Amino acid sequence: MRILHTADWHLGKRMEQFDRTEEHQDFLDWLIDKLKSEKIDVLIVAGDIFDSGAPSNTALEQYYHFLRNVKDTDCHDVVIVGGNHDSISTLNAPKALLKYFNVHIVGGVPEIFSDQVIPIYDKNKQIELVICAVPFLRDRDIRLSISGETTLEREARIKQGIVDHYQNLVEHIAVHKDNNIPVIATGHLYAAGASTSESEKDIHIGNLGQVAGDQFPKEFNYIALGHLHRPQKVNKMDYVRYSGSPIPLSFSENDDRKQVVIIEFGGGAVKIEELEVPCCRRLVRISGTLDSVRSQILILEDEGLKYPSWIELKIETNAFIPDLNEQLDKLKTGKPFIGHFFPRQLLIRPSQQIQQLTTEAMALNDLDPKSVFLKKCEAVYGNTKQPELIATFQEALEALQQEGDL
Repeated sequence: MRILHTADWHLGKRMEQFDRTEEHQDFLDWLIDKLKSEKIDVLIVAGDIFDSGAPSNTALEQYYHFLRNVKDTDCHDVVIVGGNHDSISTLNAPKALLKYFNVHIVGGVPEIFSDQVIPIYDKNKQIELVICAVPFLRDRDIRLSISGETTLEREARIKQGIVDHYQNLVEHIAVHKDNNIPVIATGHLYAAGASTSESEKDIHIGNLGQVAGDQFPKEFNYIALGHLHRPQKVNKMDYVRYSGSPIPLSFSENDDRKQVVIIEFGGGAVKIEELEVPCCRRLVRISGTLDSVRSQILILEDEGLKYPSWIELKIETNAFIPDLNEQLDKLKTGKPFIGHFFPRQLLIRPSQQIQQLTTEAMALNDLDPKSVFLKKCEAVYGNTKQPELIATFQEALEALQQEGDL
């Protein structure tokens, strides 16, 4: 039996104002092809199918169209669990209908605990695999709120609640383990020692509730995790893995090798294979002074990808550069493989002595509002004049004076 583990699709995700529907569709089409060519029997999606609890119609259409296309492959069962970005009600709404097509949805912890245990049957109607479909565990699922508890006490309760949740599944799979049936557990959480990227939101504030790989019950033959976007093993344990997101969701993932994981059970052995997801758009990070950034852009070369690269620029400057976008647009000439720049101007302020700062603070107290505003403009824009901005401020100042607020 061959199982494919993926997670963190984040359908509907945007990079600022730019849509990523085409990139997601390329991945979903690629995944359908791999379900066919790799002869996958079961597909597991370990949470964060959508980027928002209220996904757009386009994202929903992609999702349902994909599930429809799965039925044209050899994959006879799909197991989907909710992540912290997903709405439980949105995922669960069609679950009764989708179950007729062997698509098993566990959007949140169900009222009947054992409903997380999903048997997978072969062509002879015999159980050949069991999946403990554990979704993202919210506080209400794993602990009771206790007033007055300290941060350390709260952390201990969350961590123990997660461990207990998985441990409580053991009694429900005991009969299957006695029959040598492999068991896979899912999870959407932060495991201790794992590496994050900038696009993830902590499951619990301060990463409370981190669970180490060896704290999962040994009865699980494989643990399919979601939430972290970098593909990785947990604590170097081969059978506890994050598949990672299929496309880079932030510039911090620009060097990640995106993948899905294939698990094969046969003859009592477990074979795990990483299958790389092809890159269709590169995210690039460039930093330095404007001259340095310009030089680095000029040496970029076409990598032959389907979509133009998006480039984050962190530009160190002593004063705000008002025509930066115009200067950057000129650098795209003759480089159709560059799509959009995402510039960030980092103002470098010289260090000052405490006495200087104190003197400036005292001086500010003696200034009128317009003088303070002009000093702020000077700090941000340097010697560049801003007549329209100053005129707008003057109008606002006069309006406030007329109302008696100054």
